Amino acid sequence: MGVGIGVIIALSTLFSYLHLLRTLRGETLVQLQQYVSERGEREQSIFVLAEDNHAALRKAMEEEIRAHPQEDVSARFERLFVRLPDGTVRNRPERFDGTKMVQVFIAPHVALDDAFRARLIAVHDVLTRYGPAFHIRFRTTFVTLPEGALLGYLPGAPTWSQELKAGFSTAGYEDFEIGLPQNNPQRQTRWTGIYKEPVSHKWMVSVSTPVDVDGRHVATIGHDVLLDELMARTINDHLPGAYNVLFRDDGQLIAHPALKLESATSPYNILSDTEQPDLAASRLGAQENATHLRSIFERVKNRASGQTMLELPEYGEYIGMTRLQGPGWNLATVLPRSVVSQPAILGSRYVLLLGIVSLLLELAIMYQVLQQQISHPLTALIQATDKVAAGDFTCSVSLNTARRDELGQLASAFQLMANEVQRREEALRQANEGLEQRVDERTRELKEVHMHLVQTARQAGMAEIATNVLHNVGNVLNSVYTSAQVAKERMTGMKLEHVSRVAHMLEERRGDIQVFLTQDERGRHLLPFMNKLGENLLEERQEIVSLLEDVGRYTEHIGDIVKVQQNYARTPRLHEPVQLAELVEDALRINSAGLSRHQVKVQRHMVSLPPVMSDKHKMLMILVNLVSNAKYAMDTVAPSERLLTVTMEQTPANSVRIQVHDNGMGIAPEMMTRIFQYGFTTREEGHGFGLHSSALAAQELGGSLTVHSDGPGQGATFTLELPYSPVQKPA
Repeated sequence: MGVGIGVIIALSTLFSYLHLLRTLRGETLVQLQQYVSERGEREQSIFVLAEDNHAALRKAMEEEIRAHPQEDVSARFERLFVRLPDGTVRNRPERFDGTKMVQVFIAPHVALDDAFRARLIAVHDVLTRYGPAFHIRFRTTFVTLPEGALLGYLPGAPTWSQELKAGFSTAGYEDFEIGLPQNNPQRQTRWTGIYKEPVSHKWMVSVSTPVDVDGRHVATIGHDVLLDELMARTINDHLPGAYNVLFRDDGQLIAHPALKLESATSPYNILSDTEQPDLAASRLGAQENATHLRSIFERVKNRASGQTMLELPEYGEYIGMTRLQGPGWNLATVLPRSVVSQPAILGSRYVLLLGIVSLLLELAIMYQVLQQQISHPLTALIQATDKVAAGDFTCSVSLNTARRDELGQLASAFQLMANEVQRREEALRQANEGLEQRVDERTRELKEVHMHLVQTARQAGMAEIATNVLHNVGNVLNSVYTSAQVAKERMTGMKLEHVSRVAHMLEERRGDIQVFLTQDERGRHLLPFMNKLGENLLEERQEIVSLLEDVGRYTEHIGDIVKVQQNYARTPRLHEPVQLAELVEDALRINSAGLSRHQVKVQRHMVSLPPVMSDKHKMLMILVNLVSNAKYAMDTVAPSERLLTVTMEQTPANSVRIQVHDNGMGIAPEMMTRIFQYGFTTREEGHGFGLHSSALAAQELGGSLTVHSDGPGQGATFTLELPYSPVQKPA
């Protein structure tokens, strides 16, 4: 029996490990894919914003350049600029403030004809209007003219144009070269490689957009984007046990945990520098790191189109990757397999340990029960039988005849038999005192009958006990086997393949998933189908749980195994330190393109609060939904009057209140009670689950999401209140 139970424990441990490994692998890969996708969307926002800025700046510059040739700008040119003794033309020092004004440098060889002056003044005016707005997110906004002039808005270096050498030329810079027609025939926005700025010693990247007027190249627009924060986030902000890598298609490495850039003046290239052991060791710490990094690069480069989840078998790693829109950089998150297998091994160890402990405990209990309930009564019955066989009937009264089981029945039957034998023997002795021969014969006959009955009773009792014990044990094992088989059939019948089909369908339409879910015939039925599938899976799970509870009632150790397995398989909610102000800014940044397109002005009234512990992704989902809904709610308002107000404060009740207010269409009183219902929407193209899911997420975070409106046309205010739980600093 112990060996059989041990085999069951071993098989349960093996199946538990395989199940945990498969479950954890699936959940981890889904989490990895979601993390990389969300991370890519966040990191590419600055690059998308730069290209949007260039589009607006190029349009304004083309219009300004076409307008200026009709004006006489010579007097204004002389008023703003002066030719210095070194032959260059720069801003007049007596009225120039580099912290607020556009700086200008014109090389000595440039011919200052009327057309050039008009174009320079036009570019200067456009930079004066747009430069301060762009400076909020970008360190530098500059424009180069092909003749040899450079204009820039850089408040951080207010004297750079005055300090340039007379022989300075933009021709040798990559951002100037990629704007020339021969290098950029499609006239598109292009990004340079990363470089270390010689003055600030900070790593940055530049973006250039050529400006053509009437088929002639007249200027090149540029932005400088600092990369220190992006590099730091790429290295420090990662999934547990994983790390991030950022690189270009040509092998230029932007960020890697082992990359050393403090003393470097040029970037590291995965393809060309891997073959240089000394350089690889100094920049990456070891040649093995360079070889490993090249394997990751080759695997990403050779992936199939649209593939975002990769595997690196030789290093035992999973790779989730995405491309950053704009520069087209590859962001890869590398996750070792051990991160998935180690928890499964640990969980299986607990299962095995508890199984062994349960087996030992059950054997000890069984031994004790057999000793007390079977062995001792049988020993007493055997002793009584021996004494009765010897003619001593007085010991039979010591047998326990009060028991209701088979042994109690056997003891009672033996007691009755002994009493009957004693009575008959006494009667025979009294009736046949004078007949010794007859008495001897009768006594001998009775003794033979007595011995036969005793032996028969002993054999029958022992057989009955053994049969009953084996029968009970067989029933228990049969019940366990039956419940396990039914649970297996239930598990086999679960419609898990539909989940894979849904994931495959979403993966195929990942690029236009919103259109797919709202307009495609299959996409509109996808969410109801997933809801029905979830209900079906919940029902099947309830049936399986009921069967497993039956198994737990038969064998205690199987119940313990199931409890440990279920407790370990439960996914913890992810809580981490969250900067609320940065999270609000991220929500506005995600909606920045739509806010700009709808001409919505944003006002912020936010107090500074320390980081709090919360679920960053759920909070960001709520804020993005609120900002997006407010944007659409103002479609009926004149563009010049559209105003979105975001307020964040700490309440006296020790909670954080974040309010999103719009001056849009408002909400009618009869709709206030339905606004958070699933499927309810006031927009024709809406799906009706954004506010519903946001309200549920707020409740899961321990807070609430409410709405207030004075009526149609009076705007609306959505209020998110969450418990204030600051991050505890270590002692």
